[in-house]
Amino acid sequence: MVKELIADRLGEVKEYYFSKKLREIADLKSQGIDVLNLGIGSPDIAPAKEVEEALAEGLKEKGYQQYQPYKGIPELRKAFASWYQEHFSVALNPESEILPLIGSKEGIMHIAMAFLNPGDQVLLPNPGYPSYASASKMAGAELAYYSLNEKNKYFPDFEALEGQDLSKVKIMWVNYPHMPTGTDGNDVLFERLLDFSRKHQIIVVNDNPYAFILTEQRNSLLRNRAENDLVLELSSLSKAHNMAGWRVGAVAGNRELIQPILTFKSNMDSGQFKPVMRAAITALSLPASWYEGLNEEYRKRRALVFEIARLLGCHFDEKQVGMFVWCTIPESWDHAEKFADHLLEKYRIFIPPGTVFGSEGKNYIRFSLCSEVGVWNEVLTRIKA
Repeated sequence: MVKELIADRLGEVKEYYFSKKLREIADLKSQGIDVLNLGIGSPDIAPAKEVEEALAEGLKEKGYQQYQPYKGIPELRKAFASWYQEHFSVALNPESEILPLIGSKEGIMHIAMAFLNPGDQVLLPNPGYPSYASASKMAGAELAYYSLNEKNKYFPDFEALEGQDLSKVKIMWVNYPHMPTGTDGNDVLFERLLDFSRKHQIIVVNDNPYAFILTEQRNSLLRNRAENDLVLELSSLSKAHNMAGWRVGAVAGNRELIQPILTFKSNMDSGQFKPVMRAAITALSLPASWYEGLNEEYRKRRALVFEIARLLGCHFDEKQVGMFVWCTIPESWDHAEKFADHLLEKYRIFIPPGTVFGSEGKNYIRFSLCSEVGVWNEVLTRIKA
């Protein structure tokens, strides 16, 4: 009976893979089986002390418990603008070109619902973050995937895209630094995306939460944009500031695109918690040493992951960036899911197969760096035993 009541928009949308897998791991642990979860991108390192202190101070502010503006407090928008200017050399109007979000994942859904109608098409990366597809599906759009592979250095094949019928495409989702492959973006790529958007009047959205993790420079789709370019960029404090559960992000870009997102958002929530916004302002003003210290820890972890990957017979690009390590599975295995199941059964370690992120991930697995050094040493012990 309940099945018949479920909305059609959920008919083809499956439960998020990691949601299901976490339940399976919890079930194994309840049986006394010690499974090491090496796949979830949830930072285990604490936020900066001054950020935690700013949260506590925010609780002393009069009226902190009240509803807040849908656009966030002005100080937060200004903090995002200053952060973009300092780290990305991007000038943004904090009043009209920045919209704080309750996490950038919220922004993915808001963008889809604000612009997509049934019959519209979206371009989606394969492999890519599954939420781009699920949000687009729930908005009623048709999905058109573009392949990202080693041959093209995990960049879009623009010649192949130009050969497609793009007349119904309204949004192109991109994500650089790219998850799961760890490929960084650059000005050459972003310039091509800007030209593509201008030529076809397609909204290009760059999801950019990994800009500070193990990267040599900070790249942004917005750096060389013109004011009327149909481009947006999502940013998040989840990864570079270790604030995943705090749910703070922003969408920035074309002011005429920001407004309909705000219209949808204002009907979906009642603003963010003010002390969290105060803490976010502090996080956005952290010095370069914060990011350097964070990356020093991630480099230690990544070195151990590289060692583990080699022991497992996997291959990888040592220059990849971001919070994950993307590896080719051994040639003796014909599918990543089989290999992932093998690792879970033999070593009691969970590493997600690349197929979670699309068919192009058939021969890959993805490690997350969100486990402390001691965990990776335990993984080495289990593999070497």
